[in-house]
Amino acid sequence: MYWKNSENSRYLRSIARFDQFDTIDWINETLKSNQHHFSSWIVDWLCLASIGVFVGIIAGCLNIITEWLSSIKNGYCSTSWYLNREFCCMGLSHDDCPYWNPWPVSYLLYIGWSVLFASIGAILVKTYSKTAAGSGISEIKIIVSGFDFKAFLNQATLFIKSLTLPLVIASGLSVGKEGPSVHYAACVGSVVPSVLFYKYFNGLAFNRRHFITAATAAGVGVAFGSPIGGVLFAIEEISNFPLLSTFWKCYFCALCATATLASIDPFRNGQLVLFQITYNQTWYSFEIPVFMLLGLFGGLYGIVVSKLNIKVVHFRNRFLVPHAIKEVVYLTLLTSLICYNNVFLKDEMTKTMQLLFKECSPDSTSLLCTNDNSHKSWLVLSLLVATLIRSVLVIISYGCKVPAGIFVPSMAVGATFGRSVGLVMEILYATRETSWLFASCPKDGSSCITGGSYALIGAASALSGITHLTVTVVIVMFELTGAVNYIIPTMIAIAVTKTINDRYGAGGIADQMIKFNGMPFIDSKEEHEFYQDNATHKAMTLETVYFPLRLSYHDLEVILADTDYRAYPVLDQEGFCLGLVQREQLVAEIGRLKAQDRLHLETVCIFCEDSPTNPFTDDLQESETCYLDLLIKRDPVSVMTSTPLEISLDIFVKLGPRLILVKDNVGKLAGLLSRKDIIKYENYLHSTIHSIDEDERILVEEEQNFIEDRVWSFFCLIGSKIPKIGRKAYEPLETSDTR
Repeated sequence: MYWKNSENSRYLRSIARFDQFDTIDWINETLKSNQHHFSSWIVDWLCLASIGVFVGIIAGCLNIITEWLSSIKNGYCSTSWYLNREFCCMGLSHDDCPYWNPWPVSYLLYIGWSVLFASIGAILVKTYSKTAAGSGISEIKIIVSGFDFKAFLNQATLFIKSLTLPLVIASGLSVGKEGPSVHYAACVGSVVPSVLFYKYFNGLAFNRRHFITAATAAGVGVAFGSPIGGVLFAIEEISNFPLLSTFWKCYFCALCATATLASIDPFRNGQLVLFQITYNQTWYSFEIPVFMLLGLFGGLYGIVVSKLNIKVVHFRNRFLVPHAIKEVVYLTLLTSLICYNNVFLKDEMTKTMQLLFKECSPDSTSLLCTNDNSHKSWLVLSLLVATLIRSVLVIISYGCKVPAGIFVPSMAVGATFGRSVGLVMEILYATRETSWLFASCPKDGSSCITGGSYALIGAASALSGITHLTVTVVIVMFELTGAVNYIIPTMIAIAVTKTINDRYGAGGIADQMIKFNGMPFIDSKEEHEFYQDNATHKAMTLETVYFPLRLSYHDLEVILADTDYRAYPVLDQEGFCLGLVQREQLVAEIGRLKAQDRLHLETVCIFCEDSPTNPFTDDLQESETCYLDLLIKRDPVSVMTSTPLEISLDIFVKLGPRLILVKDNVGKLAGLLSRKDIIKYENYLHSTIHSIDEDERILVEEEQNFIEDRVWSFFCLIGSKIPKIGRKAYEPLETSDTR
């Protein structure tokens, strides 16, 4: 059986959304771009600067709005209603601020505001731009790699993503703004060139790729206050084949964005993010095993959360798609009910991390800075409970139909766990100060343990575990703290996280979502396995639609109407290929000829040169013919049928053609190869070689579906008991599965 006709369910899932993405011809786009020489370098930098400035402005506005919305859940400012608590009580202690008035029934209004914010966000997303939901990093990686996804980076998505993101973050859902920041920044990178610089860049995908990549660097730069970290993120995570020029463009765009955000100063304290902190203490060698423990936690967190979240997404896709708004409402209600009574869960996550990262000093008033060991023990328990609850909430919340990232929630999980470990170390030091373990500690009575540093390293480990990023995370943490002496502990922890993830994990959450959702993507940074079946002819498309040298205009229209291919090979009578004809150019030429009334159904279209010895034109009058030979691209990329697929893959990654012609030993066309063909073939091999026995696989899927059916039936039962919720919206499943 031909492998493309396989009915293997694992293979079919791996290609489920391939048809939503169009392949970009980078060779053709590069040639188009090279034709625009008129002061293009000046326009490039002006466009990059504009992108950075817009990203910085949006980030500053979102930070201000988010802070106000988060504050209004707890109270209001009596002097100026539009001020959040920090600005209302500026220069005063929060406990002694007469201008801030808490709500009379704070618990109920806290829940009510949270549900209201999340509901508005979910309604706007579902009504106006469904592509604004989620993180968006997976789709951006695919777009930059050479697949176009319509409407994902348009103006509507930019507006709705920017409008709903503060609402969702302020609602208290365990989702972050950093992934969505990358998405709205990429939207800016796509919209600005096509709107403000329409004359120069409209329709040029080659330039658009560089602008989007640079914009993602700006997005991470403003989200973390880390421009260099943003550049490394764009190179390590987003860019599929980074060039030296890409580094510089990312750097310049991130610089403009962070400079704009700094000039806005949304928090009025000179910080770009709330959890920016500095450390004055250093670390000691006896802490290295503890840093490694935090790295181990980060690796396990990334593996467990990714695996369980994918199961939740599978359940969501089966049952909750028609109930997207209700799902968001119930998630917010559950989160608010649980988190209100835990100080490490109640506040917005960036504020919580600011508290956890903070270094204790003799005059500190933070609840974490206490000398009472019994109180520290209760704090450890509270932090561990917060770690567990936040992890569960991240698993069930990430992927719901609102703008939702996973960076900051993961950092919050790692920070609470890390600070609990730091408190344990403080207790151990207080009770065993004279032990040989602490012999290297200073004897002047100053603190030996910096509890906030454990939170910082725990946050870095969890972020690395969920994203599979290494250098980027280290630099982001360095830029957040400015503590050079904590680079080595961070590197040690992330090295352990990376080792655990490489050995037992399946990559970052973005890559896993690409595979789970069946989207096309070639990762040039990873090795690709084709085993023994690595000849190009194994993966190529056998059924090829081509143009002969001579055909009627009627037949040409039939071919164009019946197919939607972007390019067609032109073959002579013996099967040799003369080149490729791009559909876009052909349709444009047909339109031009029609406007001149030179095309009729009987007109013969000829794809070869007119010469005295040409047998295809000898018997035709000039008025009966239409010559289209100038549309033929006569130097398409081609390989032999025996060429290893690894070489064909490198051609796609480094050169970027839309199609590769596959020729047999005598030079005749044997088939066509596209990027999607290679990905499909590799997925097919993995689904057959690495998969378990078919009967066992079916049993595992049936068991998973059975569990999901029972969970959904339970939800239906609960939903039917809640007033004012239509039972028709929650129909229990009638399945034949029984146990």
